[in-house]
Amino acid sequence: MWPHEPDELEAGHIAPDDIDHGDAWYFVFSRGELVTKSVQGVPEPITGDDFRWFDMEVTSKHFLGSYQNRPCFAISATGRPAEGYSTVGLRGLLGRTAQSLFYLAGRAQQVIEWHETHQFCGRCGTAMVDHAHDRAKHCPGCRLINYPRLSPSIIVLVTKGEEMLLARNAAWPNGMYSTLAGFVEAGESIEQTVHREVFEEVGLRVKNLEYFGSQSWPFPNSLMLGFHAEYAGGEIVCQEDEIADAQWFKPDGLPQIPPKTAISGWLIQEFLDRSGAG
Repeated sequence: MWPHEPDELEAGHIAPDDIDHGDAWYFVFSRGELVTKSVQGVPEPITGDDFRWFDMEVTSKHFLGSYQNRPCFAISATGRPAEGYSTVGLRGLLGRTAQSLFYLAGRAQQVIEWHETHQFCGRCGTAMVDHAHDRAKHCPGCRLINYPRLSPSIIVLVTKGEEMLLARNAAWPNGMYSTLAGFVEAGESIEQTVHREVFEEVGLRVKNLEYFGSQSWPFPNSLMLGFHAEYAGGEIVCQEDEIADAQWFKPDGLPQIPPKTAISGWLIQEFLDRSGAG
């Protein structure tokens, strides 16, 4: 169910000769949305042959590697796709396409975002150039090297007996609840982040942390590290301007929660399965 196995993508950043052919997958992003075609109602990336008919101008193109022997490219473009094709945000792909394709699309968007935000050296201002051997940007002036940015963050389901602590972010629609999450700060261990974020967001102490797995979360460049943790003490006090509400829920009275394709939904389902309520 969850990506514990090796990645199906054979990653690469330098395209071999003659690999960019008509069957190649093009993950084309325009204004932050992915251009897709519908195959039996399921969104899929377009191919090189499809893109030939588009009235779009390529602003950057990056080789990602090969997925099941099919070359894959991340492309940033302007203009409009051909008739019959559509655009969708990455969140709109969750649960609608194969999980591996969601991760590929997320990888493509992150590579494009990194390329567009690292055009100049952050230390001396010189225009950056592509590194000769790695997916990286190299400054010819001061020799600074920038690799694609990843922002590690934790996501944790806090439990108390059969109850689960779920919270609603202040920016979310009414009725939607999920697990707690937050970014790792400089100098912290992952486990320290769990303790700090739970206390900051809802005023509770936790114990018995258990790591479950991770998920690449391209919004815009997070790596989510998932945990279960048990309640250790305290009363719920929601962080102002961050958490609109937080409550203890029993399995038979859950609110609207994320799908199992998101790591938050998976953490909840794992607890339900373990407790025999799944």
